[in-house]
Amino acid sequence: MKLAIVGNLGKKELPGAVSLFLQQLSRSNVEYIVENGVARALADHVPPSLLGRVSTEEECMRTADILVTFGGDGSILAAARLVGPIGTPILGINLGKLGFLAEVAPGEMAEAIKDLLENRYVIEERSVLHGESPKLKGQVLAAVNDIVVSKGRSSRIIELDVLVDGKSAVTYRGDGVILSTPTGSTAYALSNGGPIVVPGSTVFGLTPISPHSLNGRPLIIPDSSKVTIVAPSDNEEVLISSDGQEEAIVRTPLEIHIRKADYTLRLVKRTKRTYFDVLRAKLFWGSDQRSV
Repeated sequence: MKLAIVGNLGKKELPGAVSLFLQQLSRSNVEYIVENGVARALADHVPPSLLGRVSTEEECMRTADILVTFGGDGSILAAARLVGPIGTPILGINLGKLGFLAEVAPGEMAEAIKDLLENRYVIEERSVLHGESPKLKGQVLAAVNDIVVSKGRSSRIIELDVLVDGKSAVTYRGDGVILSTPTGSTAYALSNGGPIVVPGSTVFGLTPISPHSLNGRPLIIPDSSKVTIVAPSDNEEVLISSDGQEEAIVRTPLEIHIRKADYTLRLVKRTKRTYFDVLRAKLFWGSDQRSV
């Protein structure tokens, strides 16, 4: 097994956490490579012998059996876009706040390494969104959580027509609309009243952002659907966002076409922890604050 180590260089906890991880790896005779930027961040923290092989981000993605990301959920989302169709499985070490995808805490690293060596893990396949629009001039959007079409810098509401498989489904009037995967159901969609969807469900969610009418409700559709979001008004600004990390402001009229990508995100999950355990730990799922 070969591991590749990448990380969010903006996290002050990165050098200490990766140093500890490398020390634990060195005692288990696991082959690993370290991405260039992470290696530079560790220069004053570990001896060169502990760094082992240092390489480019692209080689880390391409040659590793498992990609280990240090950061938060955003680090996994960024790594997922880089991995793309290569399909390298990702294990997230959480240096952030919530850590819904990157669920291994620094204090659990030794146990996580042992689980990897003893094959006590599973690979979860998570669907990815693929979005295109003539206004994006050939740019392809890839999203693990969601693709969002929302108003730009204006305070006015916008009107968005949603078509499912070419048939008119709903018109949302408000601040925008979120098309989310089951993975993204606990992200931006949840904060706008969308339902929690268990990973592995073969559906997508459409959730309006601050709808101007009580008739604008979230909608669950099959993930085999091809969704078109249309902003018909002339010369208004619309913001298109992919996982909150890639953004573009375009002028209407606009059409964006979204479908399920031909590949999946592959997440390394430990067998001792279920999705519902994560919900309870991270979102206090089902807890009654009156009894606390």
